[in-house]
Amino acid sequence: MAKRDYYDVLGVNKSASPEELKSAYRKLAVKYHPDKNPGDKGAEEKFKEASEAYGILSDKSKKENYDNFGHAAFENGGGGQGGFGGFGGFSGADFTDIFEDFFGDFGSGRRSSRGRNSNNRGSDLRYDLSITLEEAYAGKKQNIQFSTSEKCNTCKGNGSKPGSSPDRCTYCGGNGRIRSNQGFFTVQQTCPQCAGSGEEITNPCANCNGQGNTQTAKKISVTIPKGVDDGTRIRLAGKGEAGTRGGTSGDLYLFINVKSHELFKRSDVNLFFEFPISLADAALGTTIEIPTIDGKKAKIKIPDGTQDGKQFRLKGKGMPFMRRGDYGDLYVQIKTEVPVYLNKEQRNLLEKFREIENDKSNPGIKKFFQKAKDFWKS
Repeated sequence: MAKRDYYDVLGVNKSASPEELKSAYRKLAVKYHPDKNPGDKGAEEKFKEASEAYGILSDKSKKENYDNFGHAAFENGGGGQGGFGGFGGFSGADFTDIFEDFFGDFGSGRRSSRGRNSNNRGSDLRYDLSITLEEAYAGKKQNIQFSTSEKCNTCKGNGSKPGSSPDRCTYCGGNGRIRSNQGFFTVQQTCPQCAGSGEEITNPCANCNGQGNTQTAKKISVTIPKGVDDGTRIRLAGKGEAGTRGGTSGDLYLFINVKSHELFKRSDVNLFFEFPISLADAALGTTIEIPTIDGKKAKIKIPDGTQDGKQFRLKGKGMPFMRRGDYGDLYVQIKTEVPVYLNKEQRNLLEKFREIENDKSNPGIKKFFQKAKDFWKS
């Protein structure tokens, strides 16, 4: 099948300007690109056709040959248009401009929004901080000290000896980025020599050896919010290592470890603990006084006949919700302790009690043995 006229392919006339050619191709590339039309062979062919046409017409010398001789100018290796795989007619700038535009248009994520100095950003730091459950309840301010890099005081982070300035990078010409052709694509990368800054340090600062930063011990005050839980990560923006050559500082991350408590166990914002009482108190009832996480005390009335494992809830006596005004609850679980090491009088009283107790006093025992009897009969 004979090739279509390149101007017809792009939908322009021979007098079209370079800008009009680029605009026409951009629209077709966006419309027919394979990423937008997966599995559509027709769209893929139209994309190849438009790319080939633009590859020729965007190059001044090849366009002139095409205008004079048509497709015959590139047959038998006469022009090397390269079709879809070569793109000999694209200049790096045209290609990058077009494909950054349309990739960004339909969200392929290939266009970078990072600034020139993004690769010079300082490293993030981690600091592990252990606190008690009481400190997690009340919140606290604490000074921490760690080793980090900070902007050099001698050169003010410039990296050059005072009185001098960095020179333009000779590798990238001061652009901070370099382009290279990789088949169909022209790839733009951060300059490996200047790390994207576009500058070279030719007269380095003696204090920092041209790095712009020096290592130092840093001390800062941090605020631990009320209600912080074990494993919580707190980000302190800009408190990490200083960036190089104009880059921004990294962040400092506090990783909180809340120590286990000898009395309370925590689950989210609720607290739990077991309170032991005697067999007599469980049977006859009593009033107990319990500790709370805020260092105060609370009273709970234990009714007569309280069974082992019974839970009592104290609303609002748990941990605070972070950055809120309300609190979780405290759950007290009764642990009935069977007496040991009985003296003679205690043993006699218990034996007498066993003689006079009945099923009404122990409904749980009665219920169990009834189920056991039913099981044995079956």
